[in-house]
Amino acid sequence: MARDKKRRSKEGEENKPTKKSESKSFLKKRAPFYLAGIALVVAFVIPELMQGNLENSFPDLAPEDQQVVDTLMGYSGPNEAGLTVMDAIKNKITEEYPDEKIYDNKKTNVELSVSNVESENYQVVLNFESYKGEMNYDWNIDTSSGKITSNNPESKHIIELVDFYD
Repeated sequence: MARDKKRRSKEGEENKPTKKSESKSFLKKRAPFYLAGIALVVAFVIPELMQGNLENSFPDLAPEDQQVVDTLMGYSGPNEAGLTVMDAIKNKITEEYPDEKIYDNKKTNVELSVSNVESENYQVVLNFESYKGEMNYDWNIDTSSGKITSNNPESKHIIELVDFYD
């Protein structure tokens, strides 16, 4: 009897397809769709995630310095019309390099430094350097009043854009 059960189980196994062959046929039928899905992710999603921008180019700062930079970059003028200092700088860079991925270029360098001038006064210097030239911005920020003053013509132009934006 034991031999009959073994024979029956062996005969039954021969008639049933194995799990490996089922999974192979499943993958063979759908492999082109899976490959197409992976290709779409690689072609469209990953480059967007890896795209460089101005904020990603900033160095890591101490929390106090980061707060000063956030105050400056978030400044939207006396009317709070919507254009911020960060947006104005991005627009200026986009004007200079309209159809380029400038942050991916090896010659592009963004430097940001924050220094404490007095107890509540800070100086923020942003230097954007690329193969075409450089843009230098220099501001003084009074954190107690939120007043921002420009120290050079380029930074003054940015503040004027923000202040008089409609």
